[in-house]
Amino acid sequence: MKKLLGLVLLMLLLVSAASTNSINDNYMHTIQGTWELESFYNYDGQDIIDTVPTADGYRQVKMYYNGKIMWTRYVPVDKIGRFGYGTYKITDDRLMETLEYGDNEMIQAMDTLRIFTFELKLSDDRFSQISLDEEGNRTFSENYVRID
Repeated sequence: MKKLLGLVLLMLLLVSAASTNSINDNYMHTIQGTWELESFYNYDGQDIIDTVPTADGYRQVKMYYNGKIMWTRYVPVDKIGRFGYGTYKITDDRLMETLEYGDNEMIQAMDTLRIFTFELKLSDDRFSQISLDEEGNRTFSENYVRID
C-alpha cells in the first residue's frame, strides 16, 4: 500500500510539474542565425514610401551567433568584396552592432563610426534594421530573410 501511495504521489508531482512548464507569453524572437538581405525600404520619416529589391547577383549575408556578428557582401560589378565582424546586442526594439574589423573600406569607415544602432523589427523568419536620422525619423531599412 505504501508503494502504491508513493507511486500516486510521484505521478501527481510529475503531472503538476509538466502542467506548469507551459510556453512563456513573453517569448522574444531570436536574431541568432543566418540571414540574407532581400530588399530595402525608403521611409518618409515614419511610413514606407518605396521598396527596392536587391539587384540580380547582389548578395549580402549576416550571421549572428553567441553575441558575435559577421556580414559579407558581394556586388557583381565590384571586384572587391565587403565584410565586417564584431559584436551585437538586441533589445525589444533595437539592434546595436559594434564592428571590430573588416575589409579595407570598412576599417577606414570605422575611424569615424564603429557602433551602428538600428530600430529592429524582428519575427521568426524576417527582420528589418531601420536607420534613423538625428531626430529619430526613419530613413531607410535593410530587410532580411532567415536562411538558417
